[in-house]
Amino acid sequence: MRTAKSAIIISTILIAMSCKEQNSEQAPTNEIQAIFPLGQKGSAEYFTGNAYNYGLVPADSTFTTLVGNVYFEPGARSNWHTHPGGQILIITDGVGYYQEEGKSKQIMRKGDVVKCPPEVKHWHGASPDKGLQQMYIVPNTEKGIVNWMEPVTDETYNM
Repeated sequence: MRTAKSAIIISTILIAMSCKEQNSEQAPTNEIQAIFPLGQKGSAEYFTGNAYNYGLVPADSTFTTLVGNVYFEPGARSNWHTHPGGQILIITDGVGYYQEEGKSKQIMRKGDVVKCPPEVKHWHGASPDKGLQQMYIVPNTEKGIVNWMEPVTDETYNM
């Protein structure tokens, strides 16, 4: 009887672990400690490489704030863009870059908070060797959310 109960418990644990592995759509565990699901792959029209967006708080007229998470695979980056109401990035894991037009590229690491001023042209993404996971907060959505521009060239990315 005791052996049968043990076998049932072990079987249940193994099945649960197997289901978790099959249903997991997190960022690669050897790369990033994922907090949220991977989400939808970003459009090649706005990103170089693979970036995945997972929305957390949709824009609405009550909070006038959009919140989400983006995972950038190594080497992936956004196009240049602006946010009419600004943007705040909270780096939750990995290593990446942030650059405002006309300024030097900054390195971002887990725990960093970056404030992107309203209407300032910028880009952000992962380093060549390590992915980047960031939460983004876009306040003042009544002013607009994002204005996408041209891709970041390899030359700019590698500076």
